[in-house]
Amino acid sequence: MNIPVSELIVRYLKRLGIDILFGMPGAHVLPIYDRLHDSGVTSMLVKHEQGAAFMAGGYARVSHRPSACIATAGPGATNLITGIANAYAERLPVLAITGETSTYIFGKGGLQESSGEGGAIDQGALFASITRYHKLIERTDYLGQVLNQATQALLGREPGPVLLSIPYNVQKEPVDDSVLDQIHFPRRAAIRNTASVAELAALIRDARTPVIVAGHGCIQAGGRDLVAAFAERFNIPVTTSLKAKGVVAEGTPLSLGCLGVTSNGDAYRYLAEHADLLIFLGAGFNERTSYLWDAKLLGGKKIAQVDRDPAQLGRVFRPDAAICGDIRAVMEDVFATLDEEGMTPKALERLDLHRAAVMPPANDGDATQPEAFHLIQRFFRGLAERFPHNALVFDDNIVFAQSYFDVSDRNHYFPNSGISSLGHAIPAAIGARCFAKDSPTFAILGDGGFQMCCMEMMTAVNYGIPLNVVVINNGTLSLIRKNQFQLYGERYIDCDFANPDFALLAQSFGVAHYRVETDADLDAMFAHADLSGAINLIEILLDKHAFPRYLSAR
Repeated sequence: MNIPVSELIVRYLKRLGIDILFGMPGAHVLPIYDRLHDSGVTSMLVKHEQGAAFMAGGYARVSHRPSACIATAGPGATNLITGIANAYAERLPVLAITGETSTYIFGKGGLQESSGEGGAIDQGALFASITRYHKLIERTDYLGQVLNQATQALLGREPGPVLLSIPYNVQKEPVDDSVLDQIHFPRRAAIRNTASVAELAALIRDARTPVIVAGHGCIQAGGRDLVAAFAERFNIPVTTSLKAKGVVAEGTPLSLGCLGVTSNGDAYRYLAEHADLLIFLGAGFNERTSYLWDAKLLGGKKIAQVDRDPAQLGRVFRPDAAICGDIRAVMEDVFATLDEEGMTPKALERLDLHRAAVMPPANDGDATQPEAFHLIQRFFRGLAERFPHNALVFDDNIVFAQSYFDVSDRNHYFPNSGISSLGHAIPAAIGARCFAKDSPTFAILGDGGFQMCCMEMMTAVNYGIPLNVVVINNGTLSLIRKNQFQLYGERYIDCDFANPDFALLAQSFGVAHYRVETDADLDAMFAHADLSGAINLIEILLDKHAFPRYLSAR
């Protein structure tokens, strides 16, 4: 049966399991919007297309399913770029649909034309390096194959964003709906290497003080419970990357907390001073995690690495055992091997000694005392106590949560990693809450980032999406001010700014406002705010001269 291409695209979304489309309409995508009526796919109108891409990313991060955003040609598409780049860095299956002028206008200078012809911008080229697949669909005869390739890129072994740009006239052309039958979904086979599993099991058996370094790959593989059970069975401490906070509940006996330059340094000291085997499970040894690739972390140790991405194996260090495969499947085999052998749990004397030792003072040239962060510490402690499970926390201001927020194995912490864009937390949290409708949701960000994306709070208001926006109010771009203090002789430039009156802003949005300046303010907020079912704007005041205790890369 013949249907318009616009109808086929909506059916394609449904076949992918996509039930919400984040975006902003424009003339060049109205045929698709028209077919959304009574389709079962809900559209959500955002305030800026960047917000649509971040919302789609937030949805994908929480659901582990494909998501989608839509924008018109020209500026609509270019406004998506930062959010799509973030999805690419995070390997999120985000489908971006953009419009285009009609093909018979190509090269003639049509309004918002971005075909790449006749001096027009080349929309596809802009997205080429930040998508797994991109296509300007100029004809219908290959549409089935295009949609199949898009599906393989979205859902393949290394998923990522896809761009489909569809000219206005093509959206209205008829096409047989049987082209959807050309789409098949990739199967993800678990790769098991028996010899390598035996090598990894032997390394663990022979080690005295092994440590698991768990990364986001553990979460992607659905391996949180398995890693926790493995650690508990064999008494192996666990530290995580920032994106994997909570793989093993923080604050429990075997958790070393987060490893990274902005953390409290506890995991770093244990790894550097006591560990003799590091087991990297889906963890990239990037700049933050590795303390700028500090040799003390790896020196004199055996190293094992399990990752589903072969490009990660040996990328920045040489492992003694390396396995490319599904982390859960591999660790199930290792667990079974060691259990059958009856390996006794590791002794924990070193861990006990480590915890009994006095933490040395930071030596980074920063005189700021931790008391300056008292309110922020208490906020994160209260958050962990009041929401021990099921909370979603999207955090652009990661330097505080990394040290002060104990993430349980039943909570979900989403740091602003990827390309670390300001203005990410609010739209990403909105997208996430659209999937996890019963999960208390928090967007934590600085006042600089807030001013980049604050209008998306009105998207939450428009659709009645409960959300807690927590703004750290210090009237400065903290990272810039800190770097200029530490590295540039306090020559401050373009870091300080004025904030709006947040109470009046919240009033204009029609949401509740809480200003936290004292312990009593914080207690009152936790006592009276509806943090599960309402929209709240919470500002926590901080001295702009207070900097976290770490030294940025030079």
